Amino acid sequence: MGFENISLKGRALRLLAAREHSRAELERKLKPHEEEPGSLQTALDDLQARGFIDEQRVLASVINRRSAKLGGARLKQELQAKGLDASAVAQALADLAPGEFERAHEVWRKKYANPAQTPAERGKHARFLIARGFSSEVVRRVVNMPHDEL
Repeated sequence: MGFENISLKGRALRLLAAREHSRAELERKLKPHEEEPGSLQTALDDLQARGFIDEQRVLASVINRRSAKLGGARLKQELQAKGLDASAVAQALADLAPGEFERAHEVWRKKYANPAQTPAERGKHARFLIARGFSSEVVRRVVNMPHDEL
């Protein structure tokens, strides 16, 4: 079945059935399908009033799915791209911050079983963790960790 004759609300529900979406994401995805000005806002207002769109659920979903693999900087980028409230994002990241070293170490351990032996290897390991959004301080601690502590 195609999407040709489906209402904006129906399209939004299909998207929401696949995963949580923020209001901003739904607006961006559904805007090309809006035929009457204002109809998209009305549909989204109705879905939000009924609890289908919930920014806190979106935030919790992203944190739950992605925090084991990503650092705070990368999570912040993903959450901001979803158009979530900046203070809610900041609070969620602050709650995750104490476990950042452990998460970074686990990500590193899954990728590299053995510590870096050369400066070039340490650089490679560090770039890997930085690309995943871990802070430079945490990356330094993980990459330079003594062998006997691993």
